[in-house]
Amino acid sequence: MASGEGTGALLRTLAASKPGGRFVELGTGTGIATAWLLDGMDSVSRLVSVDVDERFQQVAREALSLDARLTLIAEDAISFLKRQEAGSVDFVFADAMPGKYEGVDEALRVVKTGGFYVVDDMLPQANWPNGHGVRVQALMADLEARTDFVITQMDWASGIVVAVRR
Repeated sequence: MASGEGTGALLRTLAASKPGGRFVELGTGTGIATAWLLDGMDSVSRLVSVDVDERFQQVAREALSLDARLTLIAEDAISFLKRQEAGSVDFVFADAMPGKYEGVDEALRVVKTGGFYVVDDMLPQANWPNGHGVRVQALMADLEARTDFVITQMDWASGIVVAVRR
């Protein structure tokens, strides 16, 4: 699901807090959240956006390819995360199943101390498949049990969770 205006504005604001940052987006889609992140980033920050579906990512590529801060990668997000060094990323936005409901440990592993892990679409949605609510509850239980992250769950926009590594 595409990020709404509220989610985008929050992503832009959080991105602005990481000058010179290394950003990872899991689930480029058509690039709506990608554009919001880029809008908040400074000129030396870098964003790698990963999506397994090249058809959707092509829309983002056409709209955003002139921005030298952006690298688009068509690949499975978990495979991508496994190659990244632990604690090497300032900001992970997990907007797809991989990194949010699958491979969460891999997504969290790459976040630096003081870095953000952000997920959206955590409030019930009409397009959720059967049983999806259980996945949301399991992710929340996992995040709340961690001592290495401080989390805030916001019942706002599509339902956003912001976690910061201690």
